[in-house]
Amino acid sequence: MIETLYAHFIKHPVVCTDTRNIRSGSLFFALKGGNFNANEFAEQALNSGCSLAVIDEAKYKKDDRYFLVDDVLTALQQLANYHRKQLSIPIISITGTNGKTTSKELVNAVLSQKYKVLATKGNLNNHIGVPLTLLNITSDHEMAIIEMGANHQGEIATLCTIAEPDFGMITNIGKAHLEGFGGYEGVIKTKNEMYQFIQQKGGNLFVNGDNELLLNLSKNISKITFGTSEQVDFKGKLIDCNPFVKLKCASKNDASDIDIKPIITTQLIGNYNFENILAAACIGNYFKVSEQQIKNGLENYIPSNNRSQVMQTKNNLLLLDAYNANPSSMNAAIENFAQMQQTNKMVILGDMLELGDESEKEHSAIVNLLQQKNILNVFLVGPHFIKAGNSNNLKTFATADDVVNHLKQHPVKDAAILIKGSRGIKLEKVVEVL
Repeated sequence: MIETLYAHFIKHPVVCTDTRNIRSGSLFFALKGGNFNANEFAEQALNSGCSLAVIDEAKYKKDDRYFLVDDVLTALQQLANYHRKQLSIPIISITGTNGKTTSKELVNAVLSQKYKVLATKGNLNNHIGVPLTLLNITSDHEMAIIEMGANHQGEIATLCTIAEPDFGMITNIGKAHLEGFGGYEGVIKTKNEMYQFIQQKGGNLFVNGDNELLLNLSKNISKITFGTSEQVDFKGKLIDCNPFVKLKCASKNDASDIDIKPIITTQLIGNYNFENILAAACIGNYFKVSEQQIKNGLENYIPSNNRSQVMQTKNNLLLLDAYNANPSSMNAAIENFAQMQQTNKMVILGDMLELGDESEKEHSAIVNLLQQKNILNVFLVGPHFIKAGNSNNLKTFATADDVVNHLKQHPVKDAAILIKGSRGIKLEKVVEVL
């Protein structure tokens, strides 16, 4: 069945899952959602120009342009895996609690200096996004970078089974989606599914040699290490991060000492991004990207989509990191902000979502950290932070819109402002008024 479907895909190698974005000749997969049944839109997709509609309910099959399967999502995943098996290019998988999208973008920026690379677009890193990414790989591509996200146990194992990566990297393992994972131990177990797959396949890992947990999990697995110690395969040295990260790096096989290497000046903020940048340089070095090309790739990468963005407005310096938030990323952002040499500092933090029973404790810990760092000009947004903030006499707001209204009445000028929260809080709304 998959062989027959693949024959259609070879003739029409474009996949659509949304009737609002139909491309002529494409294959339409009628995926079901929580509030819709795309089998109902199969006819519309064909009338809009699709060559084939993959459905899983026989009553919608009207002619040979409908391809009936047991389950559309399973068929999409099987097709993606079948396509992957036809490819001989190296596939690098990246997961982690924090920094996986930034790392993916940085690795892409470096490898693209030498190779034709396909990388996960945006945040298409789940059970639907990974198959769609794989099906975008063509004979022109020389490498692929697949980002993998998860919010419950077993998900990374499933994605690895579909993508069959040759190389793997876990950026870090922290506290996120604790509800779905059943606690921190569940997070560790899930992320480790990638290491286990790479080991079984006989592939290679890229491992942060400064991270004891990752080193322990990758014991007895073939790996290339990066970090700041003398023991690693690829060494980095943080030069500055006020606000942009500057670093030097060198392979242990390099004849030149790291101190005489050129400084790489990135457009990323936060010392927490140092290891993401170093990982990209390490992977580039492994794949024989030249030192100058690595430097070019890292220096020309500009973050977007509310991730580690620096914005100098007419009134303020904004450090916008409002795409997601969890206890480990929030801690790192505050620690970094506290070290920055700015006089008038302000913090706007939004709730960290999906923490389950740990939520109250983790939000209180963030408030305590702000006080330890003597950061007093603080706005806390969302019901979880309201609870933690009210007992500490901090300004609290129910929504981002409430913050906007307050700032319109009480304008802020000449401040350095860290803006961080979970995507659901929509803190990017406050940018315009600042």
